[in-house]
Amino acid sequence: MQTDAKTPRQSDELIVSLDSVSKWFGNVVAVSDVTLDIGPGITGLLGPNGAGKTTLLRMICGLHSPSEGEVRLLGTNPRTDHNVYKRIGIMTENESAYEFMTGLEFVRLSARLKDLRREESHLRAAIERVDMSFALDRKISTYSRGMRQRIRLAAALVGDPDLLILDEPLNGADPTQRLRFQQILRETVDEGRSVIISSHILEEVEEVSDSVVLVVNGKLAAQGDFHAIRAALDDRPYHVKIECSDPKQLGGELAKLPSVQSVQFDPDGSIVVLTTNVATLQLDLPPLAQQDNIRLTRFQPIDDSLESVFSYLVEG
Repeated sequence: MQTDAKTPRQSDELIVSLDSVSKWFGNVVAVSDVTLDIGPGITGLLGPNGAGKTTLLRMICGLHSPSEGEVRLLGTNPRTDHNVYKRIGIMTENESAYEFMTGLEFVRLSARLKDLRREESHLRAAIERVDMSFALDRKISTYSRGMRQRIRLAAALVGDPDLLILDEPLNGADPTQRLRFQQILRETVDEGRSVIISSHILEEVEEVSDSVVLVVNGKLAAQGDFHAIRAALDDRPYHVKIECSDPKQLGGELAKLPSVQSVQFDPDGSIVVLTTNVATLQLDLPPLAQQDNIRLTRFQPIDDSLESVFSYLVEG
């Protein structure tokens, strides 16, 4: 049978849509007038502690009702359409789990709570995907912090959800586990699913996210590709690190350029330039070095990172 209807796996339709959403608890405003759309792929939700990230995620999941505004999840209202929970996997910030259960029992419970009837092989496949097969019959009380996070991720993956919503999922993971986690997220997206990940580990969100949503003091500060956001912040100069064969000579010449606000010399012998225009500096630098026979070995904008964008928005 043919149909014109398309699921989020087959189209670019919105995964999440928030229209003028606010949430307050008594006199405390946790989220204030947020309007945003989230499409397919991996979206990183970022902000300092108390910024409203978790409240925002809980409204998206339908665990909180907005005080004002409208939330749409996979085209429906998550507060009234409970069938949507079969299509999402949720990993909350709280690391608690039923310690008396084995890993397999915990994942099986997740399937039952979603009213999903899955063969035992499907449950074991979800556990194997997070590299926890060796401990599936062990009590969760014996798991390390990182192992608990992995089994909770397996529980979220049960049912092959259209959307994964993960709140601080990297807590307790070692570097190897974090790399594996990033790989799992990319595999999930390659399979046609979408991910929303909230994390304070900015560089890792930068590695995996297609776009970012930055929340500061309950308000939407920025949304989009983090490099594009950083490039749009023209009123904040960039710091650029330059390594060369004669830092003092080159530093004196750089200080004369109109695009350079300041020049500092690091103890490691490099030059740190504060510039209002990296592109112009890139064009001006080679002739300056050439005229004094100075060999350039490194040119790196050190502010062009998610950390820089985030810090700037919080400070602003």
